[in-house]
Amino acid sequence: MTAELVRGQNHPLSQVRLEIRISAGTPIVAGATLSDENGTIHGVEWVAHPGAPTLPGLEVSRQAAADHRLAVDLDAVAAAVHRVSILLALPPGGGGPAGFGSLAAPFVAVTGLDGTEVASYTITGLAAESAVIALELYRRQDAWKVRAVGQGYADGLAALLTDQGLPQAHQLAASVHEAVAQGLARSVTAPPPRTADGDRSRQAAASPRGQDQSGSPYGGQGTQGATGPYAGSQTPAAPPPGAPDSQAGFPSASAPTDPPATQPTTPPAPATDGPINYSHPRRRNSAPPPPPSAPPAQPGQPARPVAGDATGWSMEERLYNQVWGMFEDLARTTAAYRSAVDFADTRMERELDEVLSDPRSRIGGQGDAARERARAKHTQLVDQARQALDRDLDQLAAEADVVEPALPPAYARWDNPAWHAYRVPMEMPMALRLGDLHLPETDRLRIPLLVRLPLERGLWIDSGRTASSDGSFGDSHELRRLAMESAVAHTARLLAVHPAGEFTVHVIDPAGSGAQALAPLVRTGVLATPPAAGAAGVADVLGRLTQRVDLVQMAVRGGAADALPPGFDISQQLLVVNDFPHGFDDRAVNQLRYLADEGPAVGVHLMMVADREDADGYGPLLDPLWRGLMRLTPVPDDHLADPWVGHAWTYEPALVPPGSQVLEQVLAQVAAVRRSRLG
Repeated sequence: MTAELVRGQNHPLSQVRLEIRISAGTPIVAGATLSDENGTIHGVEWVAHPGAPTLPGLEVSRQAAADHRLAVDLDAVAAAVHRVSILLALPPGGGGPAGFGSLAAPFVAVTGLDGTEVASYTITGLAAESAVIALELYRRQDAWKVRAVGQGYADGLAALLTDQGLPQAHQLAASVHEAVAQGLARSVTAPPPRTADGDRSRQAAASPRGQDQSGSPYGGQGTQGATGPYAGSQTPAAPPPGAPDSQAGFPSASAPTDPPATQPTTPPAPATDGPINYSHPRRRNSAPPPPPSAPPAQPGQPARPVAGDATGWSMEERLYNQVWGMFEDLARTTAAYRSAVDFADTRMERELDEVLSDPRSRIGGQGDAARERARAKHTQLVDQARQALDRDLDQLAAEADVVEPALPPAYARWDNPAWHAYRVPMEMPMALRLGDLHLPETDRLRIPLLVRLPLERGLWIDSGRTASSDGSFGDSHELRRLAMESAVAHTARLLAVHPAGEFTVHVIDPAGSGAQALAPLVRTGVLATPPAAGAAGVADVLGRLTQRVDLVQMAVRGGAADALPPGFDISQQLLVVNDFPHGFDDRAVNQLRYLADEGPAVGVHLMMVADREDADGYGPLLDPLWRGLMRLTPVPDDHLADPWVGHAWTYEPALVPPGSQVLEQVLAQVAAVRRSRLG
């Protein structure tokens, strides 16, 4: 039974391998400090935070998030550690809340690896505090307990760390906030939060393996994870029988649940078992249709996947939710595997140290046998973890095989047959594919990188020499060419997925270095005007778009959005900038920063094709610009992070296959429909 703690109350812990689950409703920073029996932190190396997320026996999130899972192994912490304090803090800047008082009360739960809650604490009574010690795990007479603390600090993380006796508190707090800012800049933005009725639910026909699949019949680990848009109310499944160590650190996922027998006309009450609530959060009197039923499975075989196996009001929405569910599944199952391997490594090191510390076992057969047992146990644990990972990868790969061919053009690769049946759409899609993502352990499985439309952040196509995973791609001219081709492919896709006349593209190419790559856009006539060249062209385009942002902002703020000048182009605008900062003076740079900051809210978007080193002369002035853009690369590079665990994912751009004419054919259709409507 869960102990619901109040401030100051403690509760004994019967387990030493735990998860700390945190839910705050808005992105926050989670960390932890280790201290001795006097409550003293012995240095910055005793603090786990997004910039240094791993300590012996402790792992915290690598970035700010609305929900966190912190892994704790109390047997693995140093003998000098007597207290583990869990810290929460609001990230500074970014227009977020200044204090916890303006948010829903943060909720913290201590759970076992099977997801069973041991103790929970809702942190109430906070006001202007922007940092808080949520709870602490402390050692008392060789036993561990948890205590609800709830001590807040209005002066933020630096004041909290200072109060814990850390001399370098202010420097560490600054480095934490910098790590959080960098993490937010590189993180793939998760879809908007969804209620439990938006879960990536699965069919009733589960695999004969049952709950030991830790998730859907064909979805892998963590479908109902703690973060992201698919967090549900179902109870987590137990780890696979006989393999308790394979789930170390990141146990996840809920057990398969049954779909509703009939579609309710009113939203049913949330339940932890039985039918799932399919009601749409914005439609109260009807429910979306359930996912299509999977074909019946053969006896002894897992259920076969189907495309669109997620809730949604259209197949497009179902596929979008399904792809993001696969993304989260893969992130969490890989996290479970990595955590299990780390645990196996730590365990073997500890057992070998014990052998060496015993003089009786240093020589002779007894010591050799003990070392062999430790290595054999390590191999067994790693093999168990790998088997669980391979099982989940097989399920996800089978799902990807049926999902990829069913994707609409906005979500599809350029070699997908969907483009051969392309027609200019009548409405904007939910999202757009920018490329593929994969992890080192899962190289055979690619996850489409889908971002919501309209774009909330501009795009930066990095043409610098760092734009490769190993830094071996050193031909700067070739990188710049590939970067511009990548930008043209993204631009063409954006034009193709918007209705004719509702997306306008402007190009700045000061020196004309991108003329060859831009040829398909120029030849088909889809650009608003020819690419702007020289300093005068740069100033003209930036001046017009800056004025547009000003006009729309004034109209919206004044409540007179219908009072814009006659003939005002209300379509979404995209500015593609090549070879920055060539041709830009100080005024143009300030205008560009203004468009990057204020443009997306009023339909003006930015796509930069640039090498950051070329703009080093501006110093830190442009740091907010680079952080505010989503960095993409023209070659594979492991710079993007998922919003749940924070893995470094290798990104591969969505490029047109060599020799294919599909891009020009699609652009020709867009141009033809646009001309017919204007004529």
